[in-house]
Amino acid sequence: MKVRFWGTRGSLATPGNETLRYGGNTSCAQIVGDEGTVLVLDAGTGIREMTKTFSPKLRRVDVLLSHLHMDHIQGLGFFYALYNPDMEVHIWGPATPTLDLRSRLMRYLSPPLFPVHLRDLPCNLHIHDGSRMEAEIGEFKVSSWQVCHPGSTVGYRIEGAQGSVAYMPDHEPVLGGVRFMADREWISGISVADGVDMLIHDSQYTDEEYANRIGWGHSSMKQAMEFTRIAQAKLLVPFHYDPTHKDDELETMLFEAVAEAKPGFPVIPAKEGDTIDVATQKIVENSP
Repeated sequence: MKVRFWGTRGSLATPGNETLRYGGNTSCAQIVGDEGTVLVLDAGTGIREMTKTFSPKLRRVDVLLSHLHMDHIQGLGFFYALYNPDMEVHIWGPATPTLDLRSRLMRYLSPPLFPVHLRDLPCNLHIHDGSRMEAEIGEFKVSSWQVCHPGSTVGYRIEGAQGSVAYMPDHEPVLGGVRFMADREWISGISVADGVDMLIHDSQYTDEEYANRIGWGHSSMKQAMEFTRIAQAKLLVPFHYDPTHKDDELETMLFEAVAEAKPGFPVIPAKEGDTIDVATQKIVENSP
């Protein structure tokens, strides 16, 4: 099982952040199993380039949407698989108490926001409400739980023969508290991340920035490390960077958080174009 990163920021990178060693696209990652199963985690702007790498023999792809904020779906209309009549596309994501996932997606994939209607896509499209789901997708067992973030939001747990991954790109497990609750079972997202081999987790802020953004639905770098420790995950992959942070600032945030938290697990920051092997916890392909 390998995870490749195609979009790592909370929104498009801002002018002045010229280096972009960690990428400038919005949230999108890809899991590929040893048997060829392809899962797409969110549909940010990076999804467009991802599709170009698909094998011509691929006939099914599953897109797991954590929530429907624009930075997580703004690439969906440019996902080439949706326009391939030979492709079976499954989209999973949270409903709301009043709208199913199909109705929610129709609000984006229709004028005036997009010129193509959801109903007119030529692929073999299947849409599944995934607010709380357990499903066998190819070689993977996929489950989801609601997590703490404004609006209907889920985290995903993906398990396979070669390991397990938790994907929680937008998550605020502390929600304004000074520290995590003593009872881990009451912490948002624990069921998703419990004991996984790789945790991909929101790491948007410094602690100082978080203090002024309580309730926005995101975590500081140090909070992500503490959540990883409590969940007993084996590897943390910080994700969903603030677009105003330059790459040097990101590296400083990471260095300072590691120095203070002294985590007993490896920390590999997500970087567009990098591929991490879940079993070995190693980067097996680097971005240019």
